[in-house]
Amino acid sequence: MKRRLKIILVSVVAFLVTILIFIGNYFYGESVKRGSEVELHREAETVNANADTNEESVLATAKKWYSEQEPVRLTQEAYDDLILQADYIENETSSKKAVILVHGFRKEKADMGDYTKFYYDRGYNILMPDSRGHGESEGDYYGYGWHDRLDLIGWIDQLITDYGVEEIVLHGNSAGAAAVLMTSGEVLPDQVKAIIADSGYTTMKEELKHQLKHLYGLPSFPLLDITSLITKVRAGYFFGEVTAIEQVKNNKLPLFIIHGDADDLVPTWMGEEIYEAAGGDKELWLVPDVGHIKAYEIETIEFEKRIDDFLSKI
Repeated sequence: MKRRLKIILVSVVAFLVTILIFIGNYFYGESVKRGSEVELHREAETVNANADTNEESVLATAKKWYSEQEPVRLTQEAYDDLILQADYIENETSSKKAVILVHGFRKEKADMGDYTKFYYDRGYNILMPDSRGHGESEGDYYGYGWHDRLDLIGWIDQLITDYGVEEIVLHGNSAGAAAVLMTSGEVLPDQVKAIIADSGYTTMKEELKHQLKHLYGLPSFPLLDITSLITKVRAGYFFGEVTAIEQVKNNKLPLFIIHGDADDLVPTWMGEEIYEAAGGDKELWLVPDVGHIKAYEIETIEFEKRIDDFLSKI
């Protein structure tokens, strides 16, 4: 009888483990593996009812200007041998300044195109990488900013070594914001002068917990824990490692955090917590009635003014 109960118990445990592994692999495919088309939780569209013709013209002109550029293609061999791609727009003024524009989750370098004219007009050379697992860069998983921080250091070194850049600004959106925030906690060359983070999340685990609730109505335990273990095996990191909130504690650079106060994709409280935790000189702009990475689109002129004010201090 005892032997039979033991067999039943072992069978039940094996069945449950199999189910958990299956579920973990499913969520790995949905959240970490490259190529998944799962729909993220989305917020309602926002519009700027107060936008005037001049404001709309600024963004339209910026889009047109970017569409007419012919960037140089740069490559980087990452620390784990992946070949990463980036576009480089060299400023005709022979400036020694550069900005690295870092796109968000399941986006690509061209999605940062709206910002290029703004920085070009201010004398910056512009580097627009495809993050690992995105666009034309290699990689079969999304790094959520963690492994990407090391890739960014590679791009920084390339700008300094190959182009003699003396002043570098990092500007990221969403997961790109998380990436530049995580980079801020590393030992960086003196040429890196400032960081701009628009709509970044505190930690990967908190963001996935938020998405899990909205997409599936499911609790985070044990799904995220199992998926984290599978991610460690398949992609080389645990979810718990991926934390902007811890990295910014070591920041020593001027930091400008932007977050819409109507952001439901990456909740606004995350931007506030990052600001509170960050070291160094820091500013926080909570943009009224604006959703996820919509500040430049909705408040174009104010956005440019605030970035100008921030950059003038570095």
